[in-house]
Amino acid sequence: MPSLLQVPPGELFSLLAAIGFAAGLNLYATVSVLGLLARFGHLPLPPGLVPLESWPVIVASTALFIIEFFADKIPAFDLVWNALHTFIRVPVAGLLAFEATRQLSPEHQLLATLLGAAVALIAHGGKTAARAAVTPSPEPFSNITLSLGEDVLAIALTWLATRHPYVAGTLAAIFVLIIVLLTRSVLRAMRSLFRGAEHELTG
Repeated sequence: MPSLLQVPPGELFSLLAAIGFAAGLNLYATVSVLGLLARFGHLPLPPGLVPLESWPVIVASTALFIIEFFADKIPAFDLVWNALHTFIRVPVAGLLAFEATRQLSPEHQLLATLLGAAVALIAHGGKTAARAAVTPSPEPFSNITLSLGEDVLAIALTWLATRHPYVAGTLAAIFVLIIVLLTRSVLRAMRSLFRGAEHELTG
């Protein structure tokens, strides 16, 4: 794949959208995969992202991924872990997009930064909502299965973004749309539920 400095803007934004979504699911896996791909010559990085291919960053991100791999599969604790990572995944995803687009105009760089952060926020929100839904289950297998699926998706989407950016970007857009539609449905259902409860109490 050519350097990110050389790819067309549409391809670059597709790639950033996919990486933003992956980072929203599992930031450490995303950074680790990007670093390893760059380190072994499969992904030329722009200057702002060159530190990702250094061994200290690769080792640190891989170690954090291993920690998250286990922490994210403990019912109830995973909710705390994900709540804390709202303040890590989203801004770092925006920072990755910002550093990847230094060659663009300030307006396009700002747009890329907002895109990366917004997609990561939606992915993170969908992940957290799914966890909140399955955590009350008395068995841990639903949490473990869901977490494994998220890990695999984050790694696969990051890899796919570096090989087929438009495909990865389209998948990320579909996932974002699904999350947004489901979120709206849940909010509508909750409003109806509370309205019904209020009607019963005042009736």
